Amino acid sequence: MRSEIIAGCDEAGRGCIIGPLVIAGVSVSHENEKELKRIGVRDSKELSHPKREELAKHIEDLAKDIVVFKVGPCKIDTFRKQGVGLNRIEAMKFADIIRLLNPHLAYIDCPDTNINKFHLFMNKLVGGGPELIVKHKADRDHPVVSAASIIAKVERELEIAKLKEEYGDFGTGYTSDERTIEWLREWLQSNKEFPEHLVRRSWITSSILKGEKEQTNLLDWFRGLVRK
Repeated sequence: MRSEIIAGCDEAGRGCIIGPLVIAGVSVSHENEKELKRIGVRDSKELSHPKREELAKHIEDLAKDIVVFKVGPCKIDTFRKQGVGLNRIEAMKFADIIRLLNPHLAYIDCPDTNINKFHLFMNKLVGGGPELIVKHKADRDHPVVSAASIIAKVERELEIAKLKEEYGDFGTGYTSDERTIEWLREWLQSNKEFPEHLVRRSWITSSILKGEKEQTNLLDWFRGLVRK
């Protein structure tokens, strides 16, 4: 009989407008989960970039298995056109990860305000097998979920670094970042549309910025007409 395996699932990049949503799962033995806590594994948002990278290497050594899925902006936009929101996307990917990790017990950081609803949906997707514990702030309370949070964050940061080599510094990729919004406006000044593999076009911010550009173009046309 195999020793008890515990898994944790979390994501990075859920609310960003630029770059992928990264979903990760980590499985460890019951003993190694205690070791994760000992080395300082905790919610990735509480850690600096260098510390996340350092801990990610230790997690790779301690983990039984690690699974990472990356859902690009174009795929997210396609899902949303089909009526599939982020919560459902995460649930589907979490289920895929859990099936691959095949743990006895899996902790999931719940993205939905309704925990019971999300839990029922996850049970339906996984179809039996491991016990599922769905919680808010699971990345704070369970080291194995914190480990998944760190892996997801590090993987997203690597993807963002690659994109910046091609497109320049667009900031963090989140709408709360003024540099990101400035870059998006600058891009639209010389382009008709955002790159589909870079920007989530279905985001409301994308629509607002495109509307601003169209309004500016209309005003410029009207001013030109008046001058004539």
